[in-house]
Amino acid sequence: MHAYRSHTCGALRLTDAGANVRLSGWVHRKRDHGGLLFIDLRDHYGLTQLVLHPETPGFEAVERLRAESVIRVDGEVVAREGSVVNPNLPTGEIELR
Repeated sequence: MHAYRSHTCGALRLTDAGANVRLSGWVHRKRDHGGLLFIDLRDHYGLTQLVLHPETPGFEAVERLRAESVIRVDGEVVAREGSVVNPNLPTGEIELR
C-alpha cells in the first residue's frame, strides 16, 4: 500500500463495498448533521464522501478541520442507502466510514 493512499478519491465504486481503504486529500466540504459528520474529500481524481460518528476515533480533531485542510483517513467502504445515492457523482453509490 502507498503510504498516503490505497485508492484515489475518484476510484471507489459499489464493487469496493466492504474493503478497508486509505484516502488522502483536501476537505472540500464539511457538514454537521447533529453529531453525524459528513466530509467531501477531494483529490485530483474526484470526490468521496466520508461519514464520521461521534464514537469514531479522532472525531474531535475532525470537527475542528476547515475547508482545504489536508487529511489522510482509513476506513471501510460502505454502500449508500438507495435514498441517499448521488447519481451526479461517480462515487455516489458509496461512502467511507
